[in-house]
Amino acid sequence: MYMRNKELSPRRERSGLVSHILLQRGDLPEASLTATWLEVASWSRQRPHDHPSEQVYVITAGRGRMLVGEEEREGGAGDLIYVPSGAIPCIENASEEVLIYVSAATPALDAADAYDTRQLRPEG
Repeated sequence: MYMRNKELSPRRERSGLVSHILLQRGDLPEASLTATWLEVASWSRQRPHDHPSEQVYVITAGRGRMLVGEEEREGGAGDLIYVPSGAIPCIENASEEVLIYVSAATPALDAADAYDTRQLRPEG
């Protein structure tokens, strides 16, 4: 068994998002997915990005607008959003309260590298 608290996880902050990297490549030899806890401030959004494989978002608090390609839907606490392989997702918080969700994606990525040098790095 493996367990990690978000407060002890690697953390990245950018553009109104706080990401706690719960599981990534290298944490466990057999891990085949990446799991991240994210907090999206009021009126902020995740940068659109692509994933070569499938991904899920599970909203735990707040409400958000999910965009996957040309499709758009509102979601709230308790909703699971499935993003198919190759799609370009983006989630927006269009409310006054913090939007919190957990994301899981395959394969296990070096999440710190993705946040610091690749497609999830801050815009600008």
